[in-house]
Amino acid sequence: MTALHLIFMGVSGSGKSTIARAVQERLGWEMAEGDDFHPPENVAKMAEGTPLTDADRWGWLESLADWTAERDAHDEPTIITCSALRRSYRDVLRRGGEGTFFVHATGDKHLILDRMNAREHFMPPSLLESQLDTLEPLQPDESGMDVDPAESLDRIVEDVLARLDLR
Repeated sequence: MTALHLIFMGVSGSGKSTIARAVQERLGWEMAEGDDFHPPENVAKMAEGTPLTDADRWGWLESLADWTAERDAHDEPTIITCSALRRSYRDVLRRGGEGTFFVHATGDKHLILDRMNAREHFMPPSLLESQLDTLEPLQPDESGMDVDPAESLDRIVEDVLARLDLR
């Protein structure tokens, strides 16, 4: 059986980390927070309000794929949070394991902006628009699902587990 690798994706403030942690609590799988893999230069750029370029992202995405591949080699399922805004970024992440499945937290821009304003994070709310401009939604041929962060966390977790037959 192929190990599952769940990647919780979406723009900053969409709830991907909250949802991923809730799923991780239910499944007990090893989890990596994608933000922790950013090199200091990327964090500094974002903190200054400068959007990352594709060149800034490639090494970061490859490190996440490598982390997954190490676990995939031992048939260990994983959970990662990563914006994964473009299909080309998701293509890199899929290299980590055949069982990669994306859970896209997508919802109302105003809800996301409210959440960003209410938290402490290096990503300023001023970058939300550039992330939304960059975002390429999951395509029908990509293994994944959309979830609405306006739903209750319990409902979202149940929907993800049901979709993957993990209840």
